[in-house]
Amino acid sequence: QLQAFGGGLVQAGGSLRLSCAASGGTFSSWDMGWFRQVPGKEREFVASIAWMGGTTVYADSVKGRFTISRDNAKNTVTLQMNSLKPEDTAVYYCAARPRESTTWDYWGQGTQVTVSS
Repeated sequence: QLQAFGGGLVQAGGSLRLSCAASGGTFSSWDMGWFRQVPGKEREFVASIAWMGGTTVYADSVKGRFTISRDNAKNTVTLQMNSLKPEDTAVYYCAARPRESTTWDYWGQGTQVTVSS
């Protein structure tokens, strides 16, 4: 089970920190990712971090502004979002991809991020 929290309303240029807590599985063997979705559009990839924590991948739209990290001891993954833009407004989801899988098999419930201009 994944539970995301930390969303909210922030002005453009501000920061938010999203967290995702995992339970009921082997967190340390999962790649973790963040995705986002706005109404009427497909869910899009934001960032991911490998199960070992050494490899991170970012969407071009967030590179240099967002940072993903994980704490395997606490079963949490965090997305630090800086220099937020109105186009970052979306529902953000955390997801888990088990090491033996090629798909994101587990999803959290989503948390709303709204960036005002």
